[in-house]
Amino acid sequence: MAYPAIFFSLDVVEDLPSMYQLPVKRGEEQGEEPCPVMKFPALRLLETREYVGFYFLKIICEHFKSSENIGKALLLHIDMLLQRKEELLAKEKIEEIILGHQTERQLTKELVSWLHDILWKKAARSFEVQNYADALHWYYFSLRFYSSDQTHLDLAKLQRNMASCYLHLKQLDKAKEAVTKAERQDPTNVFTHFYIFKIAIIEGNSDRALQAITTLDNLLTDEESEDNDLLTNRRSPTMLLSLAARFALENGQQIVAGKALEYLAQHSEDPQQVLTALKCLFCLVLPKVSQMLESENKKNEMDRLLTCLNTALLKLALFDGRPSTLDLRANEAHWFRKTAWNLAVQCDKDPVTMREFFILSYKMSQFCPPDQVILIAQKTCLLMAAAVDLEQGRKASTTFEQVMLLNRALEQIHKCKDIWNLLKPTGDFSNDPCETLLLLYEFEVKSKMNDPSLDSFLESVWELPYLESKTLETIASLAMEMPAHYPSIALKALKRALLLHKKKESIDVLKYSKCMHNLVKLSVPNRVLSAELCPLEEVWGYFEDVLGLISRTEGYPEMEILWLMIKSWNTGILMYSRSKYVSAEKWCGLALRFLDHLSSLKRIYETRMNVLHSELMEAADKNKGSRFNEE
Repeated sequence: MAYPAIFFSLDVVEDLPSMYQLPVKRGEEQGEEPCPVMKFPALRLLETREYVGFYFLKIICEHFKSSENIGKALLLHIDMLLQRKEELLAKEKIEEIILGHQTERQLTKELVSWLHDILWKKAARSFEVQNYADALHWYYFSLRFYSSDQTHLDLAKLQRNMASCYLHLKQLDKAKEAVTKAERQDPTNVFTHFYIFKIAIIEGNSDRALQAITTLDNLLTDEESEDNDLLTNRRSPTMLLSLAARFALENGQQIVAGKALEYLAQHSEDPQQVLTALKCLFCLVLPKVSQMLESENKKNEMDRLLTCLNTALLKLALFDGRPSTLDLRANEAHWFRKTAWNLAVQCDKDPVTMREFFILSYKMSQFCPPDQVILIAQKTCLLMAAAVDLEQGRKASTTFEQVMLLNRALEQIHKCKDIWNLLKPTGDFSNDPCETLLLLYEFEVKSKMNDPSLDSFLESVWELPYLESKTLETIASLAMEMPAHYPSIALKALKRALLLHKKKESIDVLKYSKCMHNLVKLSVPNRVLSAELCPLEEVWGYFEDVLGLISRTEGYPEMEILWLMIKSWNTGILMYSRSKYVSAEKWCGLALRFLDHLSSLKRIYETRMNVLHSELMEAADKNKGSRFNEE
């Protein structure tokens, strides 16, 4: 897998000790005249003052070698030997100084600092040309000037530089020993923990590497850390995290690399670097997440990716307004919106998280040119988000939560309407259910929130030419779904739906029977008759319509016929209990007509219903004289 190029060089060798200051070297002041020795015949061919200075320095070191103040001359001599690449002679001089320093003739603190400076510069030059063994040799000279129990931050820095050389030389044990000493000297140093991280990666210890990269991240975000000035002035914190990510990838530690990339995206102030790091992170994580079974671990990974996408969204907003930059931002936004979309699709069992991914995909798409593809994507994202909010609103445990979810859904519905109006002129969307869904979603929100604008909203709905029976039946169902309670709206919708069913050349008896069932159930509630909602004469007409359809069409569900039979029978019994004997006889007789259309169930009910009907009619005849007239 190819990863985006976001990394720096893997070598981290720290600069020279900040406390070490070079004294002014003799013979280097600007404006100084050539040395008089240049007048001697033996030196006439020399062209530089440097050679003359070196010649005098050599004489001085030989002549005053027993002097207590010879130190400066000796160090200058060593420095010039190294500049002239006379390294063997320089090493001899250094050994002499070390021997003298450890016995009777110690250098002053200032001179020791100067010598460290010379040695570290030489080691750094060797490191740059990948001569790590030679660099170690010069670092070792420097190490010999520190006592074994000495605590000094520059000693820790020296140990880290030596550890870097050991790592290049594949001497892992020596590198670990050097880093351990550095950690003992400077336990909160970011470079120390960077080397701990590298060693853990080399050893394949991913747990230790994750611990080290987390510690490194904590140190980088610690405002009181002593290393922060160093990082701010010379090395950005993101550089170390970039190095860590690359090193982990090169050694096959993808989980650790992902964590380093995640931290890099959090700390970097460069929008492009953040986006590139996140793309690399997604390339690592997405294949594994898509294969994970539903579990707490997958939920945690999805939450992690959600956070990363939110970071990407923030960085996309930071691009400047130049045309070339805007094109780049659009390309990046395309990549991330598609990623968010794909993650949303994978969250079908976690609708709340799915909604978050769809909303992020929508927000990312706002940085893309609004062509037809983008408008379709935006429309779908908002529809899905609204659907989730409505579903969560139905399950809400408190009124406050429900209102919050419904209002949020309404906001997304209005945005989607605007996008749909822009999209429709761009092509043929006759088969797209968007408009119908928006209508249903908005009706559900308004009805559940008892919105005063519901009636005016419905006035425009009833006039829509594209309304289908299924849509009207859904409106009827939503009108009665708690906390909504609009039976008059439900009845109106069901009546219109039934008319649409009857207008078709070939009636779908299954759909017709379902619609009729809901209409009758709403018109004739159990134990209660609401004449104001729907007069019984009108309900009678529905029963007659059904009997007519059953007579001329096959396939009407027998259970529906049975249900209508029982409904009409119970209505007759209810009429009888209210002393409305004529109506009672009428509705019970209607029930017997439905009985005639039953097949396998007819024998179960026929005998009993005929007996009860005879008894009912006999009782009704006895009472008709006194109570013939019904109100």
